[in-house]
Amino acid sequence: MKYISRLLTLLLFVGFFGFALKNDEIVTLKYFFGFQQSAPLVILLLIFFIAGAVIGAMAMVPMIYRHRRDLTHHRKTLAEVEKERDAAQQAATQAPQPDSVRNT
Repeated sequence: MKYISRLLTLLLFVGFFGFALKNDEIVTLKYFFGFQQSAPLVILLLIFFIAGAVIGAMAMVPMIYRHRRDLTHHRKTLAEVEKERDAAQQAATQAPQPDSVRNT
């Protein structure tokens, strides 16, 4: 599996490298208020890909914290239930107390 993963990574790298070599034209990106920037197409695609990945990761942060909070709550609940179970098992395994017997 390790070799397949490395082979796939190598193939993707070669494919993206070939894509970069084929698309080296200079493009002009026009912003508002007359501002524009010229750069190779591959560089602009890479910048926007990275920006999208960062924005996507930032969008996942609240969900991750919510799941961690829920996990902490569930662990506390589980610890309480296990403590109750252990107490019940211990009570069940103890011999019953003898009745007090009086000799008359």
